[in-house]
Amino acid sequence: MYAIIETGGKQIKVEVGQKIYTEKLDVEAGSVYTFDKVLLVSGDSTKVGTPYVKGATVSAKVEKQGKEKKILVFKYKSKANYRRKQGHRQPYTCLTIEAINA
Repeated sequence: MYAIIETGGKQIKVEVGQKIYTEKLDVEAGSVYTFDKVLLVSGDSTKVGTPYVKGATVSAKVEKQGKEKKILVFKYKSKANYRRKQGHRQPYTCLTIEAINA
């Protein structure tokens, strides 16, 4: 059984027991978060939402909050003596899917 949820402007296919990384959610580590924006639930029968499946939820346990590895953004224009260097670390939330309720 799997479901497709929407979070952080992205759609993610999830199954029970799967570990996912999403955009940062405002929850504490160790708590349970419930996704109510479920686009599709597939099991014995498939339910497709328009746009969301009514009454369907996905519950997940929050493992940790963190930041990804640093990426460097370097802007450069030749012959103009223009150089800008900037780093960025994207925050994320790590979740483990516990149940899919259809």
